[in-house]
Formats: sequence, C-alpha cells, structure tokens
Amino acid sequence: MSENLLDKINSPADLKALSEQQMKDLASEIREFLIERVEKNGGHLASNLGVVELTLALHRAFDSPHDRIIFDVGHQSYVHKLLTGRRDDFEHLRRTGGLSGFTSRRESEHDPFGAGHSSTSISAALGFAEADRLSGEKRYTVAVIGDGACTGGMVHEALNNCDPRLPMIIVLNENGMSISSTKGAFTSYLSRVRISKGYRRWKSGTNAVLSRIPLIGKPLRSLIVAVKRLLKSILYHPNYFESLGLYYIGPIDGNDYKKTLRALEEAKSLGGTVVVHLKTKKGKGYSPAESSPTGYHNVARSDRDTTFHGVCAEELSRLASEDERIVAVTAAMGVGTGLEDFGHRYPKRYFDVGIAEEHAVTFSAGLAA
Repeated sequence: MSENLLDKINSPADLKALSEQQMKDLASEIREFLIERVEKNGGHLASNLGVVELTLALHRAFDSPHDRIIFDVGHQSYVHKLLTGRRDDFEHLRRTGGLSGFTSRRESEHDPFGAGHSSTSISAALGFAEADRLSGEKRYTVAVIGDGACTGGMVHEALNNCDPRLPMIIVLNENGMSISSTKGAFTSYLSRVRISKGYRRWKSGTNAVLSRIPLIGKPLRSLIVAVKRLLKSILYHPNYFESLGLYYIGPIDGNDYKKTLRALEEAKSLGGTVVVHLKTKKGKGYSPAESSPTGYHNVARSDRDTTFHGVCAEELSRLASEDERIVAVTAAMGVGTGLEDFGHRYPKRYFDVGIAEEHAVTFSAGLAA
C-alpha cells in the first residue's frame, strides 16, 4: 500500500471520494489496525474482522448520522467506530473512561442506539423508522443483525410488526448458522441479476415507461409484477422474510465490497423494508482467527493472566460442587462467560438457551420458582 488511508478517515464523508482500489486498500489497513490494537488491549476480534467490507459499504451507501445504522451486537461495531472519528481512542478500548466495547449514544452521534447483546436492533430500527414517518423526516434506518441473534424471539416479534412501506434496511449477516433455504445455482443467479446495474436501469426504465401509458399502464405493470412473483414461487420456495411481505436480496458475499455496496444501493432504491442477506467469514484476513473464530472472539489484554469472568466462573463451579441446586444459564456465550468448563463438570445443570436473553431470564425464574 502506497499511502496510509486510515489516518485520513475522520468521518464517513471521507470515504465518498475514495476509488474502489483505495477502498480495498483501506480494508487491509483496518484489519492490520484491529489485529494490532485488539491483541494488545483486548476486545472482540474475529467478528470485527468479518464485517470490514460490510461496514465500509454501509458508510458508503448511507449518510450517518442522518441515516441511522444500528448494530444488533454492539461488539461488532469496531470498524464503524474507526470510520466515525474514534480511531485514536482505541488505545483505551474497554478501559475506565475509554472507548466502549459496544455502541454508546453518549460516545458518538453515529451510535443512535446502545447495544451489547442482542436481538434488539430490528425493534429499535422499527421505532426510529416509525418516528421519522410521524415527524415527516426522510431518512434510512439500517439494522445490522447476525444469524445467531435470530435465535432470540424478539427478532421475530419485530419482523412480524414491520410495515413493508417503511424505508428500513435489515442487513442479515450470516457468519455461522444457516438460515436461508433458498440455495443453488438459480438463487445465486437471481441474486447476481438483482444487484446488477443493468438490471436496475432496466427495471427503473420499464417502470417509467409503463407509468406514462394511459389507462393500461398501471394494470400492465401490476400484471408483470404478479407474473414475476408466480414464476418465483414455482421455481423456488419463498423464504421466511418474503413470506412476511418483506423484499429479500441475497445471499451475497459480504466480504466482497463491490457486491455488498450494489446490494445496499438496490435496497435503498426499493423504498420500503428490505432484507439484505450477506454471508461473511469471521476472522477474515487473519488466519489464526479464521481457523479459530471462537478462540479469537474475545481477546484478553496481553498484560493480563486472568479475567474477571474466568475467576467468577471458577468460583461458581466450586460452589456448585457443594450445592447441587446451583445451575448455570448462558445465552450462547459459554466460552465468552467462562461457563464452558462448568458445562463439562455439570452437564445436567448447564443450559445454553441460544441468544435469547429474555427467555433466559424467565427460564431462570421458572427454575428458581
């Protein structure tokens, strides 16, 4: 790389003038920066390495903070923080008085909604979008949510409540569990066609021509849309999101900046609630994290031999050996909370409920009662 681009990025507006090659170089610089800082100061690494191109495309396609970008799992926002003027604060990441490891409204106007864990982004985004509609504001609201978070029931409550007419983009970042049943060559072909510039120009031009034809223009356009939907339903089964009345684009390679940007631009042009399904690789660009994303999920500070959650989990295991009533409940964070060893020692008293934290609390209340 011939120049240090990251040092020149102080706001998302600085991305607008970069060429495609410069964006690729910037992605490499961001990965180098994150690996160096996180391995030194601690923090979440693998998940952030996986969303570099996705976050660059988000800030190129939308205008934060006017457009709201809401991260479902706040610890995947490191790249977002780098692009929104907080680069120098990474020296004090997750330290008292320093940069939060999650999104924080008090920290930046680019963090419209605070979040750690999980499954809250679509509900929050829906609230923002409805508030904009009521006040007459013209903005996009974007929810960035991982496939793992979709094990939380609140996600589905929010999806059920979505108004397809709202300008809301749901970016589904699949980096592990498979969700979509629309697989195969035909689906991949549809995804490539939907996000191509030629298709978008053809679609826009066709709609414009039909709308100008007196009397039969609108009925003809409706007929074309109906036939297209019928063909889709015959050739492949509608997925979960489409069954809810939401427009779906994907799956797209979320580690391909160019394809991701095109998908987001297409989603914007549709004017309603759109699900953009991306597939990314945790730990992308750093072979140790790619081969062991769990091990590089949350990296401890290099100057620490022990962690708070490690000590806490060990003490809980000791107490459980003396009291058979003690159980451990985790929301898909056995390794992150240090409870995995408890599960090995006491498998019948260890419960991983997935990222379903409201269920975990009520389940625990039932156990206690």
